[in-house]
Amino acid sequence: MTDRDALILNAFAKVLRQHRTQAGLSQEELAHRAGLSMRYVSLLESRKHQPSLATLDALARSLGISLTAFVAEVDAQARAGTP
Repeated sequence: MTDRDALILNAFAKVLRQHRTQAGLSQEELAHRAGLSMRYVSLLESRKHQPSLATLDALARSLGISLTAFVAEVDAQARAGTP
């Protein structure tokens, strides 16, 4: 994994967790809404797995934001270099 990959993965995990907590959702509730397992959501938030595009879309929709907005936030977070 490159440094850039690690930055993106860290940024994704942070943005996902922020949106989930701001929405007042547990990992279990987010997983249910997105059609995923709670374990998988936990692994995403702990940077142990990378999501597919379909998973990104399901998560974004479940959080009430567009896929493009979600990805833009991840990109901005990664560019800032603050994992």
